[in-house]
Amino acid sequence: MKIALIAMSGVRVRSQELLEIGVTLPGFVERSKVIASLPSLGLLTLAGVTPGEHELAYFEHGDVAPERLADEGFDLVALSTFTAQAPEAYAFADACRACGLSVAIGGLHVTVCPEEAAAHADHVLAGEGEEIWPELLEDLVRGRARAFYDARGRVFPLERAPLPRYDLLDPARYNRITLQTARSCPHRCTFCASGILLRGPYRKKPIELVQRDLDAITALWPRPFVELADDNTFVDKRWGRRLAEAFVPYGLKWFTETDVTVADDEELLETLVASGCRQVLIGFEALDREAVASLEATSFKAARVGLYARAVERIQSHGISVNGCFILGSDTHTIESFARIARFADEVGLAEVQVTVLTPFPGTPLYASLLAEGRILAPGDWGGCTLFDVTFRPARMSVGELEAGLRETFRQLYAPAQVRARRRRFHAQVVAGRRARHGTRGPKPVPPAAA
Repeated sequence: MKIALIAMSGVRVRSQELLEIGVTLPGFVERSKVIASLPSLGLLTLAGVTPGEHELAYFEHGDVAPERLADEGFDLVALSTFTAQAPEAYAFADACRACGLSVAIGGLHVTVCPEEAAAHADHVLAGEGEEIWPELLEDLVRGRARAFYDARGRVFPLERAPLPRYDLLDPARYNRITLQTARSCPHRCTFCASGILLRGPYRKKPIELVQRDLDAITALWPRPFVELADDNTFVDKRWGRRLAEAFVPYGLKWFTETDVTVADDEELLETLVASGCRQVLIGFEALDREAVASLEATSFKAARVGLYARAVERIQSHGISVNGCFILGSDTHTIESFARIARFADEVGLAEVQVTVLTPFPGTPLYASLLAEGRILAPGDWGGCTLFDVTFRPARMSVGELEAGLRETFRQLYAPAQVRARRRRFHAQVVAGRRARHGTRGPKPVPPAAA
């Protein structure tokens, strides 16, 4: 069969006012461009378990029309989508089917809304796809393909992780490449779709398979920037040190997501520096214990709110920039809560900041509770789940006040002068850290990666 893999990429923002603010602010623009430039690791992974007799081609959604796919004789179109992209994915799938193409669709959103997706596709895949995708392809060849393939409740062992088909990508188009080293997260945040919908335990890929993936990446890109597609890389600090050590021989620059406890392990931080890790993204969520506690099923993050400032300083003093993530709109937030984030970012010198609005994704405890309370503004309007558009009624402010607070926080955080000031402070932390550890000014600080 001839199979087209269609990636739904990029940042979505419905609010025209916020969009107009964002396009003038370096921090937001930089991160948006990064996200838009990342290939779909999920589709490349499915390609890695596709039997060799099938012909594969990888496309970004905006680069190819259904009519072209039909003209070029594709037998199957495969789509993977997140919630905000679901309306576009469904429209593309409908257009493909109108051209006589068969469509298979999967991803996080489809995993929780399979019946909805079935109205737009011939084959729906729910859950982790490494085992059910080959099953679908075999059934198609044998003429017995089903409409629904369900892997929910099944846990795919990363010891069997395939090599993603990086060779399907155009090396000239992508300069940041995604690689997964761990899957899921042991911390249960009520808003997090990834760990909750996959529901599998925290899993780590064997180091030798990570090296296999790095070998494949560096064979195609001489100087790639690698972005780990992990929810929380350094849960296991001992394994994390081994992972970082595995990066050292490649001389790469890389980025990942983890939690604040990475700051507690001096040996890990030193190894990360040597490995080329340039930035860690940490979900701080909020700056008051009550707000953080309202967003998690455990007290893991809430118990550490008072340690945030020291953690940022310790990590950044090693030359690793921190991308601090905050969520606006929890039930404890008032309109006075917004300014705290900008002050904190400036005071601690956060090299990068990512601010989003609380978003109830389908299938999460947050969505279930807000739906039961009648606070979801338009149930089923998935295109609004962009992380930047308000889709529910807040508890202690109006929808308009939350929207205005997000806009004002953007203005404060991403103003060019503030971005430059925070990065200067980061550089000063690097110099001070080297001096404290080595009694010398040391090498010139490494600039933070664009986030």
